[in-house]
Amino acid sequence: MALWRGSAYAGFLALAVGCVFLLEPELPGSALRSFWSSLCLGPASAPPGAVSPEGRLAAAWDALIVRPVRRWRRVAVGVNACVDVVLSGVKLLQALGLSPGNGKDHSVLHSRNDLKEAFIHFMGKGAAAERFFSDKETFHDIAQVASEFPGAQHYVGGNAALIGQKFAANSDLKVLLCGPVGPKLHELLDDNVFVPPESLQEVDEFHLILEYQSGEEWGQLKAPHANRFIFSHDLSNGAMNMLEVFVSSLEEFQPDLVVLSGLHMMEGQSKELQRKRLLEVVTSISDIPTGIPVHLELASMTNRELMSSIVHQQVFPAVTSLGLNEQELLFLTQSASGPHSSLSSWNGVPDVGIVSDILFWILKEHGKSKSRDSDLTRIHFHTLVYHILATVDGHWANQLAAVAAGARVAGTQACATETIDTSRVSLRAPREFMTSHSEAGSRIVLNPNKPVVEWYREGISFYFTPVLVCKDPIRTVGLGDAISAEGLFYSEVHSHY
Repeated sequence: MALWRGSAYAGFLALAVGCVFLLEPELPGSALRSFWSSLCLGPASAPPGAVSPEGRLAAAWDALIVRPVRRWRRVAVGVNACVDVVLSGVKLLQALGLSPGNGKDHSVLHSRNDLKEAFIHFMGKGAAAERFFSDKETFHDIAQVASEFPGAQHYVGGNAALIGQKFAANSDLKVLLCGPVGPKLHELLDDNVFVPPESLQEVDEFHLILEYQSGEEWGQLKAPHANRFIFSHDLSNGAMNMLEVFVSSLEEFQPDLVVLSGLHMMEGQSKELQRKRLLEVVTSISDIPTGIPVHLELASMTNRELMSSIVHQQVFPAVTSLGLNEQELLFLTQSASGPHSSLSSWNGVPDVGIVSDILFWILKEHGKSKSRDSDLTRIHFHTLVYHILATVDGHWANQLAAVAAGARVAGTQACATETIDTSRVSLRAPREFMTSHSEAGSRIVLNPNKPVVEWYREGISFYFTPVLVCKDPIRTVGLGDAISAEGLFYSEVHSHY
């Protein structure tokens, strides 16, 4: 009976296709194949995602991502660390009795109203931002409401601590973390993270992470993307108090990679203190033994003078590698009068050619060359829908795998999955783009089967890959830190460092 039924189905399918072909003899083969596949509903049909662009791209990444020949064994990370309190931004502002209104950016927050206006400003753009809250008492009142709010979650926070946590997930790596570590943060840290006793303090530094979802509404406001707004009254990280402890710990720990972050936290300090501390940062970095690469992770900033000082006052030449996103890249070129500095903001997805021009300028003007005493040879740029790694030729290996690994972790961490779930991510990168706007660049057409695109410009190599963007992100905080850590984990530095 079953055999007869199977034969009848096959006969019906053949008859159906035959009728279509007789009625529409000019129908293209692709349409016939589509019609046939829609009729074949049995187990022989392709599994979901197997032939989608997302599925092809994820499979191509897996084949590309290989561990480097020479791997890091000991990684030292400093100097900003805190406890992140993560909750819905709209719900917290409602709990504080605030009503929706007009958005306005504030470089420093002085009141609840400043917080509301700045949150609305960035939620309307769907952009990430971080601000210092100047009033200690008001901040602590808000922090208490946030910390006790139903559904509020406590996580490891601060770029250094997050990068340390990501590295610590690899059991064959030893990780040192220096930063202001209070009891709650110490409890949250991975057992594989070693904190020197001088870094421990009695009270935690709290940062409030106000999240919003794509399409979330508040009054007239509607978020175009999921993102978050971060604020704190953090004096310990703001003064980079643990910098000297960090550098003095390196001699005993003997790392083969150093990761530094937290310069953006100095925005809450006076200009005089910023200038003094920045010089001390450069002195401290120069005390790190020659041959150990130093990666600097940048973060959201509003003080152009501070950013310009970071670029010009020998910080860039003192580090080997940079990690930054589209907001930081644009702010950097505006602050230091680089290419495309007249651009006030990105219009949607950052243009690949413009990004490429700015990365090229940073490495050409401030990177390592025969005529310049600089160590800077690598920049890892990340934005929501694509990443670019730019390196000065001859200094780094395995960067194709590194950029792919950084992009892959963006999709898995945002969706909270072990591997890429093709049903939960989408390919939103530009399908074609120019590699430059300041010179005759190449036109690139994206192929999901070959997801890393390479191009070269005057001794600098560029590696581009799309991101498989999580459609319904579970958590956006710390994505940039995870991306940079993963990119570094798969990177190999040449031994002449």
